[in-house]
Amino acid sequence: MDWGTDLWDQYDIIDKHTQSGLELVEKYVKFVKERTEIEQNYAKQLRNLTKKYNPKRGCKEEQECRFSNHQSFLDILNEMNDYAGQRELIAENMMMNICIEITKYLQELKMERKTHLSEAKKAQQSLESTYKQLDSSKKRFEREWREADKAAQYAEKTDQDINATKADVEKAKQQANMRTRIAEECKNDYAAQLQKYNKEQSQFYFSDMPLIFNKLQDMDERRVRKLAQGYVLFSDTERHVMPIIGKCLEGVTKAGTNVNERNDSIALIEQYKSGFERPGDLDFEDYSQGINRASSDSSLGTLGTPKGPLELLGKNRSKPFWLFSKKSKPTVTEDFGHLPPEQRRKRLQQKLDDIGKELQKEVDQSEALEKMKDVYEKNAQMGDPASLSPQINQTAQNMERLRGELNKYESWLTEAGKRGDSMLRRDTLPEDALSYRSHSNNNGSTHEPYSPDGTHSEEGTPDPSQAIYAEFDDDFEEEEEELVAPIGQCTAMYNFPGASEGTITMQEGEVLSVVEEDKGDGWTRVRRANGNEGYIPTSYVSISLSQ
Repeated sequence: MDWGTDLWDQYDIIDKHTQSGLELVEKYVKFVKERTEIEQNYAKQLRNLTKKYNPKRGCKEEQECRFSNHQSFLDILNEMNDYAGQRELIAENMMMNICIEITKYLQELKMERKTHLSEAKKAQQSLESTYKQLDSSKKRFEREWREADKAAQYAEKTDQDINATKADVEKAKQQANMRTRIAEECKNDYAAQLQKYNKEQSQFYFSDMPLIFNKLQDMDERRVRKLAQGYVLFSDTERHVMPIIGKCLEGVTKAGTNVNERNDSIALIEQYKSGFERPGDLDFEDYSQGINRASSDSSLGTLGTPKGPLELLGKNRSKPFWLFSKKSKPTVTEDFGHLPPEQRRKRLQQKLDDIGKELQKEVDQSEALEKMKDVYEKNAQMGDPASLSPQINQTAQNMERLRGELNKYESWLTEAGKRGDSMLRRDTLPEDALSYRSHSNNNGSTHEPYSPDGTHSEEGTPDPSQAIYAEFDDDFEEEEEELVAPIGQCTAMYNFPGASEGTITMQEGEVLSVVEEDKGDGWTRVRRANGNEGYIPTSYVSISLSQ
């Protein structure tokens, strides 16, 4: 079934139906646009909401993130921010894949419909023009036939009239014959016009209009099919991001399950535990015996014990310690002496850890520069050794400064009642970071280590830190004797002669074990299967590190 056959006489219906279909497409595009605006506003409001409740940098809320319930709330805010991003993605995809795409297709359909309707009007006008010609010839034929009939009747009447002359009779007959001939010509013309019109009418109703109607039907079906695809995209666009939205929601659920009330309580204790003993009983002060007022020996601040809260806050020791009294803010000192003993030890330990990490970086940088300088001295083509001297000097000064600070904070930690032995673990401060080996300057002078008070120690003066580190020397020596485990493999891309000291030869395609990564000097330490080790240019190999 098709429109050209079954709806051949329903031009107006087809015209209205196709127009209604295009209006539906426009309505759907407008609907999707408003949906995208809702999604964008929703995403914007979510982002503003998460921004509003995210703690500002350095504020009290950010410091409380060490507690699981605070951290979980931040995780929820981050997940909601990602969720807002997915809503924005939905709006963007709907606008691109539905609104813009269908609007473009709608314009093409409008132009196509206009063309088909224009063709139909032209065919209609052509048929109407032919019909007008037919009607004109028909009326002429009718008029001329009546005139011919009148002329024939007049000729016959004249012929029967006894008073009419022969000339009148002959003239009347000639006039009748002429009118009859003209009427015959009009008849033939009318017949020809009728045949022409019937042919065009048949062409119009059985060929031209059915073809146009079928084209309009095909256009309308394509419109419906495109609109159906838009309906599917409306759901698919959101369905495609549902896995990510699901992950966001899973992240919110995980944030809730990660809350551990017991660990939060322990974290609060670790953060604010002072280490003080509870106040003892106050002694009875018997004024009848003339005893001066004095605080009880069993109260806070007994001889030889660390300073209690009364001394730290400047309170009168004769007064009792009140838990809910308002405390004045103490003056912050470099040795954290303003903190209670427990908190002071933790802050000193943290400071030592930070200095140790910074010192290790400087040690690694110094070793890398020394290796590079050695390579430059043996192979002048690779660079000028003198150009590295300022960096080497600066690194040496940084190492001495950090070692001085390390000793200073070690002494404060010892004073606080806890040795910084945990700082000597291999993973935080290796032996080479704690050793006091000298680094030569350009003039050959050496830098002396700092003493605990931050000044240069005299030559020959025993280093107090050596006693701290001596117990670890044997363990370090045993570890040095063992081969370092490889951290990955590398494949040579070029040949390398390895002529300089400390380097190793390498052939293109050779596979070697990586022992030490490039520390910024352009050299990587590798080992062969036979145990030979050396340095090679990092740019000469393709490295694959173990996970």
